[in-house]
Amino acid sequence: MTSKQITVRFAPSPTGSLHVGNIRAALFNYLYAKRNGGRFLLRMDDTDDERSTQEYALGIEVDLTWLGLTHDLFARQSERIAEYDAAAEKLKASGRLYPCYETANELERRRKLQLAMKKPPVYDRAALKLTDDEKKAYENAGRTPHWRFKLADEDTSFDDLIHGPTRIDPHSLSDPVLIREDGRYLYTLPSVVDDIEFGITHVIRGADHVTNTGVQVQLARALGATPPVFAHYSLLLAEDGSPLSKRRDADFTIAALRHSGLEPMAVNSLLARLGTSDAVEAMLNLDDLVHAFDLSHFGRADIRFDPADLAKMNAAILHMTPYADVKSRLAAKGCDLGEAFWDTVRPNLANFADVELWAKVVNGPITPVIEDADFALPLPRSCRPNPGTRVHG
Repeated sequence: MTSKQITVRFAPSPTGSLHVGNIRAALFNYLYAKRNGGRFLLRMDDTDDERSTQEYALGIEVDLTWLGLTHDLFARQSERIAEYDAAAEKLKASGRLYPCYETANELERRRKLQLAMKKPPVYDRAALKLTDDEKKAYENAGRTPHWRFKLADEDTSFDDLIHGPTRIDPHSLSDPVLIREDGRYLYTLPSVVDDIEFGITHVIRGADHVTNTGVQVQLARALGATPPVFAHYSLLLAEDGSPLSKRRDADFTIAALRHSGLEPMAVNSLLARLGTSDAVEAMLNLDDLVHAFDLSHFGRADIRFDPADLAKMNAAILHMTPYADVKSRLAAKGCDLGEAFWDTVRPNLANFADVELWAKVVNGPITPVIEDADFALPLPRSCRPNPGTRVHG
């Protein structure tokens, strides 16, 4: 009996631009799939029709293409609502998905009361005690229910490929809301349904999702499926230790890095090794990164992103790039002066665009840039050496 083909997914929400923090999910999943002869699914989690845009979705595909992270499968959640409806009906029939009529204000008051009583702010399942007449009265009053998934009183454990054996206590969690009052699905149900139907074998994502995994393990089982294998890597933080943000850290978006002239393999090389026990080194192609990728080398501590490291990596990539790899790029800039020229100037490059200056230096003439005009003033005639005078230095 043959084993199931490894299939992983990168599932961004097209509600903003990808940055160096969340592109790691795409990179790690791609490398893991290719290392194991598997498939890489790109899935647009675009059910949030208020914030998702086609512009952001196209931007994500451009970013992935620039980095070389090509997908084998593609899906949009907005086109799969019928599948989620079917799963929701199955959960309702089994009693695992139940309607709740509390307003946001009521839930907040209840939460504050629990905290004041030094109790964990976990939903008390009051909705399960409602009679049919009480539900009807709420609906006649204009309330539309949201729907919660009833967590089972069972051990929710999984063997994380990075963290090892991990247990999530269901008693510490509120029954999660899967469907809003307006009928829109939140992240959890569509994600689990898609993982089942696309045969996702491994879910590789940030450690901020560990608690969510306990819920998703139970949800997969409730839908009659075996949960995938999970791996939760440490997070990449801003220099001040705060989480990277799509909106705040615009300079670290993949689009911004691309427009600044960075090499895609500089981004890949650095991000593939940060947080691992492996030395961070420049690699010229994804095949080399695939061969070296190993989830067991990842640590658990979060790491801070220093843009200076990316600049150093970019220079290192350029310094080792052979002429054949840049010949067409040099020609496009009118700077193809031959292999000897490239081999001579590349050790001086921090950014590929710098090659234009070196081409001007070689071709000449060049106009000197005077940074200190006063210092560069001509010497007074009285201070100039007489013709024929030997000047010793």
